[in-house]
Amino acid sequence: MAQQSLSARQSALVGVTLFSMFFGAGNLILPPLLGLQAGEATVPAAIGFLIAAIGLPVLGIVAVALAGTLRDLTARVHPLFSRVFVAAVYLAIGPCLAIPRTSSTAFEMLQPLLPASVPAGTASIVFSVAFFVVAYVLAMHPGRLTRLLGRITGPALIALIVAVTGAALLSEAPELGPATAPYDNGAGIQGFLVGYQTMDLLASLTFGLVIATNIREMGVTEPGGIAREVSRAGVLAGILMALIYCGLAYVGVSTRAIAPDATNGAVVLTASATQHFGTAGTVVVAAIFLLACLNVCTGLISCCGTYFAGELPRVSYRACALVFAAFSCVLSNFGLDAILAFSVPLLGALYPMAIVLVLMGMFHSVCDRFHLMWPLVVAATAIVSVADSLRSAVAPDLWLPIDALPFAGLDMGWVVPALIAAVLGALLSRKRA
Repeated sequence: MAQQSLSARQSALVGVTLFSMFFGAGNLILPPLLGLQAGEATVPAAIGFLIAAIGLPVLGIVAVALAGTLRDLTARVHPLFSRVFVAAVYLAIGPCLAIPRTSSTAFEMLQPLLPASVPAGTASIVFSVAFFVVAYVLAMHPGRLTRLLGRITGPALIALIVAVTGAALLSEAPELGPATAPYDNGAGIQGFLVGYQTMDLLASLTFGLVIATNIREMGVTEPGGIAREVSRAGVLAGILMALIYCGLAYVGVSTRAIAPDATNGAVVLTASATQHFGTAGTVVVAAIFLLACLNVCTGLISCCGTYFAGELPRVSYRACALVFAAFSCVLSNFGLDAILAFSVPLLGALYPMAIVLVLMGMFHSVCDRFHLMWPLVVAATAIVSVADSLRSAVAPDLWLPIDALPFAGLDMGWVVPALIAAVLGALLSRKRA
């Protein structure tokens, strides 16, 4: 009889693996800066951030697990939409943004440790090549990611973060100052919007494929058992991230006196680590970023390679992974600004659609009764989000009719059209039936 569930130890291992795949540079940078800027409004800002940065990704993991795969979830809209959307998600969180960003961010943290005589351009090229060679080698065994990320690099990353946050927690309690922009007005909403920048919702739609592969190799082969174990892993990863996010936000609050004008979470972490550990602090922070970025890079190369190898039968997984690693290596040397300028419009178009798909996936048993609800809701959301993204990329000052929608000022103008489309889809489906 096939094994129906994992042991407690195996479940914990899978959960830590998923945490390691999620937790990258953005996850490290955003909470400290939030704590630094929010001050006395840190609690509501952190709650909003946790909802967007943890709640939505965990729901994404569960929604995909309930549907079977991301393709099964998106196919409820239309088969063509499914192929295009899934490919766009993999490219957005893979070689077009997240993968090259891991290398460029890790190098920025290591650069202060390099001798002044070393040219930055040459060092960046050498580092990126070495970084992606290591990530590619690790990604050649996607089924063994649990053994690597869950037992070695994941716990090492957690230990380093605990050292930095623990030092801040054991120090004298800081005085909370007034909140500064953008948290001085609607801290909870601003925290929620900042949580988008982790991109973990998009990642959650894809990571389930690799996690499911690991679970199958552990002996659970029934679809129901796999879905249950993927969901358990998502919850455990969410708990770990919540604890670390709160700790990092506290680091930001406690660093306000020594780095009040910091505009980057990396600077906040470096200042805190240096304060508590002296010159070794910079080394500790650099190690944290290197491990986090390498973990995420390996996971993303594995996910993208697995998906496109399945879509392109004549291309092997090794070839797909190699292409993504090489392309990302080249792109990473253009710098973060160029990467973001290329990818932000794509993310702005995809994220709202991902949110409505996940929410409908959580209640698919109800939504499936009204089959027209799926295409209408996604179409309404896509029209608003794509138009807004194109405007941001081409003519930021151009006025569009979507600016008159409720919540448009919060970049959430798609919410009301999506709700109207859901009601309309339900009515039309009932009438057709």
